[in-house]
Amino acid sequence: MRTIALHTRLKPGCESEYERIHQVIPADLDAALRSAGVREWRIWRDGQDLFHLVTVEDYRAMRRYLAEHPANVAWQATVGPLHDVPDDYSGEDEGIRLVWELPQQPSS
Repeated sequence: MRTIALHTRLKPGCESEYERIHQVIPADLDAALRSAGVREWRIWRDGQDLFHLVTVEDYRAMRRYLAEHPANVAWQATVGPLHDVPDDYSGEDEGIRLVWELPQQPSS
């Protein structure tokens, strides 16, 4: 299991619509995400910037699974136009590179 950080950006003026459509995620999309190995997906918004933390078994496998999944294709048709750069699922990205984290145990 890995946690992946992602950054996306909304087009100006799309902030309210983005939040509105995320109030209820379609049940078929929820099922598709879980089938793809997603255990948790959280999104924070700061103005037009979106920060995602995704806990997933295999991030690249998840993206391949969702690329053509009907629930995700429909969701991307809804949410994609709100993004500054819509995700086309063509890349082999690994999310944002981790630079530092506080260790679980203090150093001695």
